[in-house]
Amino acid sequence: MSEVPPTTTEIPADASEIPDDPAAAEVKPGAYLLELVPVPVTDVDRAKQFYAEQAGFHVDVDVSPADGVRIVQLTPPGSFCSITLVTGLPQLDMPPGTLRGLHLVVKDIEASRQELIGRGVEVSETEDLGGVFYAWFEDPDGNTWTLQHMPWRR
Repeated sequence: MSEVPPTTTEIPADASEIPDDPAAAEVKPGAYLLELVPVPVTDVDRAKQFYAEQAGFHVDVDVSPADGVRIVQLTPPGSFCSITLVTGLPQLDMPPGTLRGLHLVVKDIEASRQELIGRGVEVSETEDLGGVFYAWFEDPDGNTWTLQHMPWRR
């Protein structure tokens, strides 16, 4: 898999400098868009490698905006919500490995399992829990993830 370079993130000086992006979700009054979930890890480089190379997430951002601060943002394929791996921001401090059960909704759970297994991720067997199918894996710190397949979803 060839690595896609991280997206360059520049903060515009003025709103007129922001290019129009028709694909961007509109933030309507009253909306609360969940777009970023912090994932607590012990080693940002190791976690970045796992999520990019093994889990197949796209590296969007890898910046150090201030001394002692590093922010890595990655997005699962096809997702509108990303994760962030952060050091140096006390507001996001959590014990590594404490995030549980983030769901990745997939079209074909067996194909998704095999793709992850082929990249070296240990993924549980698929379980049918009342017509919804699940398989679980964890990152190197023990944060857990769930593949979820709902057959009726398009």
